[in-house]
Amino acid sequence: MRLFNAAMVDRFMTTAKMEDDVPIESKMVSRSIRSAQTQVEARNAEIRKNVLKYDDVLNRQREVIYGERLRVLQGEDLHEQVRHFINDVVTGYVASATSEGYVDDWDLETLWTALKTLYPVSISIAEIEEAAGGHGSITAEMLRMELTSDAHHAYDARELALGEEVAREVERRVVLSVLDRKWREHLYEMDYLQEGIGLRAMAQRDPLVEYQREGFTLFEAMNEAIKEESIGYLFNVEIEVNPSDAQDVQDVVEAPPVDGFEAAKAIRAKGLETPAVSARLHYSAPSDDYSVQERDQVTDETRASRKAADPRGGSKKSRAKNRNKRH
Repeated sequence: MRLFNAAMVDRFMTTAKMEDDVPIESKMVSRSIRSAQTQVEARNAEIRKNVLKYDDVLNRQREVIYGERLRVLQGEDLHEQVRHFINDVVTGYVASATSEGYVDDWDLETLWTALKTLYPVSISIAEIEEAAGGHGSITAEMLRMELTSDAHHAYDARELALGEEVAREVERRVVLSVLDRKWREHLYEMDYLQEGIGLRAMAQRDPLVEYQREGFTLFEAMNEAIKEESIGYLFNVEIEVNPSDAQDVQDVVEAPPVDGFEAAKAIRAKGLETPAVSARLHYSAPSDDYSVQERDQVTDETRASRKAADPRGGSKKSRAKNRNKRH
């Protein structure tokens, strides 16, 4: 009633000179309350329906990501997918460097520098110019084909150095690690986008349509980042194989991973491991002299280690009590 027909109810109460503690028994008031309740429920239902529309955008993206993640966790062979990653990433680099101007305007040095951070480039600009018959004869398609072929040859050498079974396991670990991290970042970006998307209505734009469009753009950018970062890790991550941890590396690799990192313990990829978190909490607080006091949480293990380190045993307080008793 406060939101709907409040003025009418106030006027009715004033005209009838009714006290505040007198119950209202009127068909007109009952109908007004019923109408107000119907409108409030309809408005709340519309709000929930609108929220579901926003959630549906993210849910479709979640289904795609979780589908890819499930493939990795089930131990599928990602070799062909990684090869497609190489094609897409190298093509994107070349397209970005050759999208504007003529061949004389292309900064091939910058392109080569960027590619060297991704994988060990074995072909030089001079060799490309020689194959094309001169600098002016270089085309974007030729660059794409030569660099893609060079990247695949480099990955063949990487596979040969690691071994086929180890390479397959490293691919699963890398893709899973990058996928999880990029998906978490994407969720934060989508939340930030949804917080301010309602302001688009001031520009006569449907916020839901804008959210769908920009959400799709962010999702595509996330996919490209996953491809690029996965390829960079696959070429540059350090791998340690410890056959002594298992009877056979192949047997361990074929074990289905539980969370993407528990399988194949004989293989260790530096940079992809979850850092160990300290079990103790670290506190900091201001002191009376405006300095910062810091201390760690005291646990049972800490007390035990202190007691073992003190040959006299017990705390300072307990030792003082014992001295007082002796005296």
